[in-house]
Amino acid sequence: MLVFERSLAPALSRKREREQFPLDSLALWERLGVRARGAGYVLCLLLLLALPAQALTVTDDRGLQVSIPAMPRRIVSLLPSLTEFTCALGACDRLVGVDDYSNFPASVRALPHVGGLEDARIEAIVALKPDLVLTPTSSRALERLEALGLKVLALEPRTFADVQRVLTLLGPVLGARDPQAVWRSIEQGVDAAARELPPALRGTTVYVEVSSVPYAAGEASFIGELLTRIGARNIVPAALGPFPKLNPEFVVRADPQVVMLAADEAAGLRSRPGWQRMRAIREGRICTFDRNEGDVLVRAGPRMAEGARLMVRCLRGARGKQR
Repeated sequence: MLVFERSLAPALSRKREREQFPLDSLALWERLGVRARGAGYVLCLLLLLALPAQALTVTDDRGLQVSIPAMPRRIVSLLPSLTEFTCALGACDRLVGVDDYSNFPASVRALPHVGGLEDARIEAIVALKPDLVLTPTSSRALERLEALGLKVLALEPRTFADVQRVLTLLGPVLGARDPQAVWRSIEQGVDAAARELPPALRGTTVYVEVSSVPYAAGEASFIGELLTRIGARNIVPAALGPFPKLNPEFVVRADPQVVMLAADEAAGLRSRPGWQRMRAIREGRICTFDRNEGDVLVRAGPRMAEGARLMVRCLRGARGKQR
């Protein structure tokens, strides 16, 4: 799926408190629900400041325990979805470098870009002096970065459950925004998008292409999960895996009512052998997504509700790009 992230084309006073006080102290402060002001407020803060900061130990997606000695202040992210998680959790200002494909929110575009999955520039990452590197488990740079003494947390969100899990893990690590609030916002957004799909369109069969080889988004992928959540039906069964490479004839036989794909992958769609016979092609029910929309759709992260809205707009036929 990581290939498709790049191919288919979050009160100032609270912020200052988080920068000045230990992670554990602030977490305790919030758990106690303290809302005091004036002298009591100052006294409570002084008492919390006196508490010793403790290392936080988390288990990453390799099954390894990673000790985080203090709230990270210089973070490098090597995956667009991890960049978006960091920003959604309120720690965007602590990013000092990102991978070549991270482009949201707009502020990260001005950061140093340090390569991708296969070609991460190790020297550039080390030069940024990060106290935490967020990387997918499949990054070729992972072991080298650890060998150089950098703190590495390997996370690879691929499903709805993964998104909630990564949020829950990263929240305490970053010591910023409540991760459950972010998750509730995603869930509520997806549910709201699903309510926008008319009953008559529920069960519409859909083929989502993520690369013209063709690779498709199956039921087992988070894209497939989104389709199910909004009420559509994926023609690619879970048994084939999250993002299977398909025989084009499989798509012809499945005869989807709607095709979704990147705008730059749409050329020659109608000339594929046998595809003219498919309902989606005959009726012009082809939704193309530009690069920014494609980025939303292929990243298992905080913008999944936006991805659900894009799918619903496609199914409703309300997109100017449907043709």
